[in-house]
Amino acid sequence: MLTVLFIVMGVLILALGVVMMIGNRRINESGVRSFRRHIDALSPEARREVHDRVRAQRDKKEGR
Repeated sequence: MLTVLFIVMGVLILALGVVMMIGNRRINESGVRSFRRHIDALSPEARREVHDRVRAQRDKKEGR
């Protein structure tokens, strides 16, 4: 009887671990998608400032 109890407990612990691992798995979003999501949450004024900064950085890299 004690052996059956240990087997059942082991199976339950294993099942709980699998459920936790599956539930904890997050879909990795790309940096661009994350950036756009954060930008969309900003007000239009703040968004304009960020776009200007990004544009300035891009222009520096492109040599404009």
